[in-house]
Amino acid sequence: MPTRQHMNHRRRLSTKQLVLIAVLALLGSGGTFALVTGSASAHWRSNSGHSGGWQSPSPGNSTKADNGGQNNGGQNNDGQNGSAAPSASASASASAPAGGGSQTNGPSPEDFADIRSVKPNVQRAANQRGASRGTFTARCGRNENKHHNPDNFIVAPGVANGAHHVHDYVGNLSTDGFSTNESLAAAGTTCARGDKSTYFWPVLRTRSANDAPDADGNTGTILQATSVQLVFGGSPTSKVTAMPSTLRVIMGDAKSFTNGVANAKASWSCTGFENRQLTDKYPLCPQGSRVVRTLNFPSCWDGTNADSANHRTHIVFADGAGRCQAGFKAVPQLKMRLTYKVPQGPNFALDSFPEQLHKPVTDHADFANFMPTRLMNQVVSCINGNRNCG
Repeated sequence: MPTRQHMNHRRRLSTKQLVLIAVLALLGSGGTFALVTGSASAHWRSNSGHSGGWQSPSPGNSTKADNGGQNNGGQNNDGQNGSAAPSASASASASAPAGGGSQTNGPSPEDFADIRSVKPNVQRAANQRGASRGTFTARCGRNENKHHNPDNFIVAPGVANGAHHVHDYVGNLSTDGFSTNESLAAAGTTCARGDKSTYFWPVLRTRSANDAPDADGNTGTILQATSVQLVFGGSPTSKVTAMPSTLRVIMGDAKSFTNGVANAKASWSCTGFENRQLTDKYPLCPQGSRVVRTLNFPSCWDGTNADSANHRTHIVFADGAGRCQAGFKAVPQLKMRLTYKVPQGPNFALDSFPEQLHKPVTDHADFANFMPTRLMNQVVSCINGNRNCG
């Protein structure tokens, strides 16, 4: 028969065992809770906002929800946070990365479309009496000198890595996040005729399973454009006037996936198919055809300011007929056309802010005018005289 002391010892052991069982149960449920909330948090972060004649063609029947006019109160190209939620189509495509790579932040297979499945959709405003139909081509190379950095002195001045994605630069040799009017005016250039303007856009990269992303989630080998065309054109309704020196101009929105697409103006196509433009898909081109990026800039200037608080309201897009709004005057419109040789299949993407998931709708570009006055006057003369120069 067990002694009283032995029975008390058994009771003490039983109490410890019960406490241990309770603690283990609590830890188990807590671990499960942490796993569930961690997953939900990761999903939320991946789908929420970040706390940014020559005539220019525009897609007429795009797959994008809105290809309308300039949203003059919209968000900066590489800059401020937006409150608009992603469109339904954009949210639906925020899934597994394309190309079978190790990337976890996009793009997804739904971000690509076979260009041959797209119907012709380019519309152009008809020239009216008094139109300026000439062109001037700025010859600045293809960034053969590998001028790259993740800065943007227009919307994030004085900040290193202010863009959180790498830019290609042509023109001014000194452009970075700390550029000023004085430093740009004193620098060299890759452009002909002494054009010290700076032209830049996010790089395009190949992507594979072996690519390791950088701190901002951008991954892959940077593709150098096979051609870079920088063409200034006129207005279908009027003559153009000279751009002021130091004018800053942005097009597109680097945060269109979370801001909404009101300012998303870039389009994608393939050589041989440029009457078909995509605005929210990367094009899959047939063998021998190259990817084409088209970046058309706003060209209606307020006549006073070289910049504005949101970098948009001082220079806006013309309306569908090519007319500038009251109080604004037409200046030469910059059109960038970039071509690339890419691997077959959905294995390429733009650099982007991490939360933008490398969506094609986030394509954008920047320009700051540092042409000598004489050269700008030649540009205007060519365009208004209906000549093709450069």
